[in-house]
Amino acid sequence: MAEAVAFVKRYFQQQAELGSSEWYLSPETSAAASRKRSLADLCEKVRDCRRCHLWTTRTNVVFGSGDERAHVAFIGEAPGKDEDLQGKPFVGRAGQLLTRIIEAIHFRREDVFISNILKCRPPENRDPLPEEIEECLPILDAQLQILRPKMICALGRIAAQTLLGTNAPLSRLRGHVHDLRGAEVIVTYHPAALLRNPHLKRSTWDDVQLLRREYDRL
Repeated sequence: MAEAVAFVKRYFQQQAELGSSEWYLSPETSAAASRKRSLADLCEKVRDCRRCHLWTTRTNVVFGSGDERAHVAFIGEAPGKDEDLQGKPFVGRAGQLLTRIIEAIHFRREDVFISNILKCRPPENRDPLPEEIEECLPILDAQLQILRPKMICALGRIAAQTLLGTNAPLSRLRGHVHDLRGAEVIVTYHPAALLRNPHLKRSTWDDVQLLRREYDRL
């Protein structure tokens, strides 16, 4: 007992000498706290990003949101009007549908991480330009390096092609488990496409069930 007390005392002394005001006895908790700080630092760095011209038309940078301990990340294409106004990803009609999809496979939105390839809204919600993707992709790469998710769900053609570095059509990418630096990637339709084409919902359901099965297997 005395040895345990002495160990704890030394731990707190060491943390105080390092200038820490937060205490973590669990390595897992400490790692989660480190990821949270790293994400917060990255978010602060890109808050005023001017890497491409989209900063001239945006209202907010839409960094991403979710649990820093998340094992699953959902990556879309770019923010829309509602996301640009609120500074949060997937909060409009497509976002509400995404939330229902996440819940349907027994996750909670707050337990996953959600982001986009682009962090700023393209005017009139047009497709991202190649140069915009090139400038913004390092931010997403940094996010994924911090989070290290086990599973990534690519939402839509642009997200899938960008993450996987391919020009293959969505039809060829769906239904397979892809690898991205050790993370398994599942490809499906963007929720906005489901709002325009409800007949795609069945295929999307098949895709996210594949994600859930792979997650359970891992």
